[in-house]
Amino acid sequence: MTAQPLRRAGVSLRKAGVWMLDYLYAARHQLRAAVSRDDPEVLAAGRPGASTVVLLPGILETWRFMLPLARHLHDRGNAVHVIAALGRNRLSIADGAELVAAHLDEHDLHDVTIVAHSKGGLIAKQLMSSLPAGGRVRLAVTVCTPFAGSVYARYLPTRSLRSLAPTDATLLRLGRESAANERIVSVYGWFDPHIPGGSALEGARNVELPVGGHFRILASRELLEVVDGCV
Repeated sequence: MTAQPLRRAGVSLRKAGVWMLDYLYAARHQLRAAVSRDDPEVLAAGRPGASTVVLLPGILETWRFMLPLARHLHDRGNAVHVIAALGRNRLSIADGAELVAAHLDEHDLHDVTIVAHSKGGLIAKQLMSSLPAGGRVRLAVTVCTPFAGSVYARYLPTRSLRSLAPTDATLLRLGRESAANERIVSVYGWFDPHIPGGSALEGARNVELPVGGHFRILASRELLEVVDGCV
């Protein structure tokens, strides 16, 4: 076997390992999220003068799936808000954005940094692009967000998952709206098994990390450093 096929085989094995570790991480943290008793009111109490952060999870995730990030940010004094009404984030992108807007208005939050995973980043962009409350957002740090959709989504069993396909009308419209892109930091790893087309967003600050996976990246040291630099 020549060097090139050997290299391809090595890359394929590495990607297979990423798949396995990514799903193990997701399963473990979904279980932890189910039994967590972390109090959102405690997380929302930050130190005077600290930043205000809103966490937005991905599809089929509750906010508790992002607890490693939530605790990290809160331990540094930030006020960390979650949108419990999103549930497992199966609502449409537009409806999700309305819920976030209502939370920002109700709590009179300003100069907000959104930290969002996957579909949560689409909700953040929808909010920043089309709703008055989007003016309350200073910056959105999106992690593994399918801004151009995922080709795998069209084969998935539920409508909420299929809505993340590249041909979805909402995604196509959102892709044409670029005014908010300059306020987005799109972070992603070298390989994302769920988004083969990648998460780069034109006009945004795009940051590729030496981390593989769609889920494990949430607890990586590299991501925490990027988030700390943005909040």
